[in-house]
Amino acid sequence: MKKVMLVEDEELILQGIRNIVDWEELGLKVVHMAHDGAEALEMWEKEPVQIVVTDISMPEMDGLTLLRKLRDQEEQVRFIILTGYDEFAYAREAVRLDVENYILKPIDEEELIRQLRETVRKLEEMDRKKLTYIDEKTQWMHFLNGKSEKSDGEKFAEMLGLATEGHSYHGAVMKWNLDGLKEKKITNMIVELKKEEHLRIVHLPPDSLLMILDRGRMDEAARSEEQVREYFSELQNQMESRFNIMTFICVGASFQRFEELPEAYRSAKKLQKYLIIEGYGNCISLPQIQNRKTESVRMDETQLRKFILKKEKEAAVDYIEDLFINNIRKDADVSSLYQMAVKMAMLLQDMKKEYKLESGRFHDVSELMETIFSADDIHGIKTAFISEIVEIIECMHEEDSQYTPVVRQIIGEVQKNYREDMNLKTLAHRYHMNASYLGQLFQKEVGCSFAQYLSNTKNGIAKELILNTNMKINEIAKQVGYPDTSYFYRKFKQSYGVSPASMREMKKY
Repeated sequence: MKKVMLVEDEELILQGIRNIVDWEELGLKVVHMAHDGAEALEMWEKEPVQIVVTDISMPEMDGLTLLRKLRDQEEQVRFIILTGYDEFAYAREAVRLDVENYILKPIDEEELIRQLRETVRKLEEMDRKKLTYIDEKTQWMHFLNGKSEKSDGEKFAEMLGLATEGHSYHGAVMKWNLDGLKEKKITNMIVELKKEEHLRIVHLPPDSLLMILDRGRMDEAARSEEQVREYFSELQNQMESRFNIMTFICVGASFQRFEELPEAYRSAKKLQKYLIIEGYGNCISLPQIQNRKTESVRMDETQLRKFILKKEKEAAVDYIEDLFINNIRKDADVSSLYQMAVKMAMLLQDMKKEYKLESGRFHDVSELMETIFSADDIHGIKTAFISEIVEIIECMHEEDSQYTPVVRQIIGEVQKNYREDMNLKTLAHRYHMNASYLGQLFQKEVGCSFAQYLSNTKNGIAKELILNTNMKINEIAKQVGYPDTSYFYRKFKQSYGVSPASMREMKKY
C-alpha cells in the first residue's frame, strides 16, 4: 500500500478527510495526521510517505513551505493541496511545485477520491519506469563488462541513436563526489548534458556517467586525442560551475565499431585510480599518464618509527602531513603511492605486534588496505594513517602508565641510547637500586628480561635498515651497537629465525 500523510490545522476537517475516504479500497494507508507544516515535516523524516494531502494556510509552517522542503528531499512524493483561498498566486505556486491538483474547500468527496486514484496511477507508472530503468542499467553493465553477446553492440548503439560503423568515437567516464550531494543536482546535470549535440550519456548509478563522443565520419577531420580531452575538460568546467558538483573525468581509448565500446570503457575505468593523486575537478586521458615515472614515493620508516616510539604525536602527524601533501608529485605513477602506503601499513602492523598492543583498538592490515584502495583522494589515505598512528601512540602511553617510573625511565633510556654498551647493573647503580630487584621488576612489568628487551630493540631497528636501505650488513651491525658482526648475526637470527643477509635476499619490492 502507498502511504499517505494528511495535514490540516482544523481538527474537525482533518478527521473528516480521514473518514470520508475508503483508503484501503484505493490501496492507500494513512500513516500520519499533522496540524501544521512543522509537525508534518518531523513526522515525514521519521517515516516518509508517497502522498501528502495538505492545507495551505497553517500556523508554524504553511503548506507551500512544507511542499518545498519535502520536494528537496524526495522528488517523487506527490501532493494534493486543499485550501479555502481561490487565488491565482497560490495555484501558480502549486503548479510550479508539481502538485497533483488544487482543491477548494469545502471538499468535494468524489473529486478528492478521483484525484487520489489518479495520484496512485502516476506513482505506479513511476515505479514501472524505475524498474525499466534498473533493468536497462543492468543490461548496460553486462555489455560494458563483456558479459553479453557481441551483437548487442548494435542494440545499444540504436538505443543511443548512434551509427554502428563508419564513425569514430571516444568513450569517457565521469565520476562525482556523493558527499552531501542531492539527487536533484545530478538529474539536472544529466538533463543538461543530453543537450550536447555529439554526446550520448548513460547513467551508471550511483556515482558515474558513461559519455560517448561521436567524432564524426572517419574520412572527415577527426579531433586529436588532446582536443578530445580539452572538450571533456571544458564540459566539466561548465557542469561544475553551473551545478556545483565536483567531478573527475577519465577519457579512454577511441574506437570505430560499437562492439569495441566495452574495451574503451574499461580503459577509462582504469584511469579512475588516478583520482587519488589528481583529485576532483580534473580531466585526464591515456596519453597523460603513459610517460609517468614509477619512482617510489620515499618514506623514512626509521624516522616515522622513532616518532612513534618516542610518543611524539605532533611530530608523527606533521611527518604524515608532509609526506602525503608535499612529497607526492602530480606526475607520479599511482602505483608508487600504493606501494608506499602498503609499506606504511605493514610497518604499523609490525609495531603493534612487537609491542603487543591491544589489537581490538586498531584496524587490522586487511581493513587498512581496504581503506587505502577505496579512498577517493590522498586526504582519505592520510587521515586513515594519522588516525591509526595517533591510536598507537595513545595506546603506548596507556601501556607506559602501567610501568613504575624507574622501568619507564629505563625503557626510554634504551630507545634513546641502544647503541651504547648498556647493562642492568650499571642502570641499577644509576637509579640507586639493587640490580637483582630491578631485573625482577623489569621482567614482571615488561614481560621479558632487560637483556632481551635491549636485543629486541637493536634487532628491530636493524631489520628496518636491512629492508629499507642499501647499507652493508657490517655497517648496520655497528649502527645498532654490535661491534662484532658475527655476534650480530647470532642475535639477529635468534630474533627472526633467519640471518640478516637472508632477510635482505627475501625482501619484496
